[in-house]
Amino acid sequence: MADLEKLLTTDPVVQQYVSDMIEQVPEEERTVSDIPHLLQCLDQIATTAPEYHWDPASRRFFPMSHLFVYMMATDAGWNAFRNQKFNDALAGVLQYWYRFLSNEIPGQDSRTVLNDGPTGWLSPPAYEEFRLFQFEVDLGKEYGGLASYNDFFHRALKDRYRPLPTDPKAIVSPNDGKVVRWRQGVKRQDQFWLKGQPYSLEHMLNGSEYAKDFADGDVLQTFLSGADYHRWHAPVDGKVVAVDKVPGYMFAELQSMGDDPTAGTHSQCYGASVNTRGIVVIESTAPKIGLVCVMPVGITEISSITHSVSVNVQVTKGQEIGRFSFGGSSMCLLFQKGAVDHLAPDNPSGDPDNGAPVFVNGQIARAR
Repeated sequence: MADLEKLLTTDPVVQQYVSDMIEQVPEEERTVSDIPHLLQCLDQIATTAPEYHWDPASRRFFPMSHLFVYMMATDAGWNAFRNQKFNDALAGVLQYWYRFLSNEIPGQDSRTVLNDGPTGWLSPPAYEEFRLFQFEVDLGKEYGGLASYNDFFHRALKDRYRPLPTDPKAIVSPNDGKVVRWRQGVKRQDQFWLKGQPYSLEHMLNGSEYAKDFADGDVLQTFLSGADYHRWHAPVDGKVVAVDKVPGYMFAELQSMGDDPTAGTHSQCYGASVNTRGIVVIESTAPKIGLVCVMPVGITEISSITHSVSVNVQVTKGQEIGRFSFGGSSMCLLFQKGAVDHLAPDNPSGDPDNGAPVFVNGQIARAR
C-alpha cells in the first residue's frame, strides 16, 4: 500500500487520472470521495476475506471489482488502469491480498469466513449454491479442513464428478465455465482493441514463436464465475513444450465497449491480449491435433495464475496443470488450423451470462 500511496502523491499524471476518475463517476454511483478515501478502502479490502451472505443483496464476492466498477468506465479510468505505474502499484496491493488470503501473513487468518453462519462459505445455503458436495471440503472439521481462504477458492474436485469421455478423439474442457465465443480463422496479428474484439495471436502469446503455428486456427474462450471450479486440466494427452506467465493489466476495459456493470467481463476477449495470462503449449500425441495452447487469463482482483507443470513433462488428458487463486478468470484454448471439429456451441452475443456451460474433462471438440 505504501508504494501506491507514494505514487499517488508524487506522480502528477497518475494523481490526475485517479482524481479525475473518482470525480467522473456519477454522483449516485460514487462510493469514494477522494484519493485518501480510495487508499483507505483498498487497505480494508487487502486485509479482509470476502464474506458469503445469505442475502444476495448484501453480497460483495469481489469487493475490489465492486470498488472500481464505475471508475473503470470513465474517461480518466480507461487511462488510469492502462497506466503501467498505476497497474504495477495496484499489483503490489493485490499481491499482499493474495498472501493474506493464502494465510502467508504472520498472525492473520483468512479462514474466519469459512463457517456455517449467515456470512459463512460453509453455511447450508452456500453448500447448496456452490455444490460443495462435489469438492474436497469436510464440514466435520474446523474451516472445512482447509488451510486458507484461497484453499477454499481453488478447492479440489472429487474425481467422480468429472469423468473423462471414452472417445479417444475427444478434446476436453480444461475448466468449468460458460462459452464466451468460438472463433475460426484467427489472425496472427489483428486489431484486438476494436469493439468486435478480434483475437491477435502475436499479442495473446506475447510474441512467442508459436503464434505462427496457431495462425488461421481456432480459439475457444470460456468464462469462470466465482462459483466455478478454479483449477484447470490438460485437454489432450501430450508433452508440454512451453510454459510462460505474462504480466499484464488487471482492471483495464475496452473503451469502445462503453459502460460495463460487470467490471470487465464484457471485455475479456480484449483481455486475452493485454491482461495477466498464462501460456501452456502441449504437443499432442495425436498427430492430427498437433499443438494445443491452454491460456488462463486473469480478470480483475488477484489475477493469480499458478502452473503445476513444466516444459518437457508428459501430461495425460484430464490431468491438473494449474489453478487460479481468488479473483476473476477466463480461459482460452488455441487450436491449429483444421485440427478439430467444434462440439461446444458458439455464443454469438459474446455475453458470458448467455454462454453454454462447459465442465472440466467434458468433451468440447473432436479431433478430425
